[in-house]
Amino acid sequence: MAMAGRLWRLCNLLMAAFFGLAAAVQVNDPDAGLWTVIYLVPAALTLLVSINPSITGNGVWRSLCDLHSAGCIVGTIALACSLFAYAQGNILHEEEGRELFGLVIIAVWMRLCRSSAKNPLAGVRLTAAVVVALFPFVSWLYIYANKEMRASWPTHCKTVI
Repeated sequence: MAMAGRLWRLCNLLMAAFFGLAAAVQVNDPDAGLWTVIYLVPAALTLLVSINPSITGNGVWRSLCDLHSAGCIVGTIALACSLFAYAQGNILHEEEGRELFGLVIIAVWMRLCRSSAKNPLAGVRLTAAVVVALFPFVSWLYIYANKEMRASWPTHCKTVI
């Protein structure tokens, strides 16, 4: 069980780093203020979990997590509707598609953190946490290596990577 606890803390540290990096790359985005907050909140909540996993049982932590998750779910629905109506190809080539994936990652991670208060993560849920924690970094590496994918992006997205 000690190994699972260390792995859970490491996953949270990775996700806190990812959310922090995601906030940092918003500097030249047209709506940078909004997206910086969207990523900094889970960065802080996740960092707290990496330091003290039992924080997920704290009422204030849970309320902030629930409120932010609800906002991310509403944003996910709005972006999905927009993409469904207006997307012209691969959704990763659309800014809304990339934003949608960010919100989904936040919502999934916050759900994993929230559920860890009742049941320590192990087995399938811990494996899912490892996969989710590695996914953003693998995706960024893939996107960085794939110049064709970045070719159609707006300038403010190209200059950050």
